[in-house]
Amino acid sequence: MIGDARGSLVSIEKGPQVPFEIKRVYYIFGTQLEVSRGFHAHKQLRQLAVCVSGKCRMVMDDGTSRKEVWLNSPDKGVLINNLIWREMHDFSEDCVLIVFASQEYDEADYIRNYDDFINVVTANAKS
Repeated sequence: MIGDARGSLVSIEKGPQVPFEIKRVYYIFGTQLEVSRGFHAHKQLRQLAVCVSGKCRMVMDDGTSRKEVWLNSPDKGVLINNLIWREMHDFSEDCVLIVFASQEYDEADYIRNYDDFINVVTANAKS
């Protein structure tokens, strides 16, 4: 992040910040209070998530441990690798969560059932 008296600027580009080519960008906003989102993993897709406004709580699960991260600043992001179960909770009313993705949308890449996710993670660990 850079800034001066006029304000701040955050630049996101491939490199140490984003270790993949960005092929898709989407954002989530207007999420109702008490609504949680996510509840899936991806077989190949990698993502960088940033709350450009407001805040939300990210839960990431690699099949053996869970990690919680509050995204509450536009200069803070979380890299979500493939085969990570993700959930988003506690959205503030003004939350805008932008996500940079390594692939275009592909429904076949989603794992939407937690038990299926654990089975894939276990099978990959044995390989």
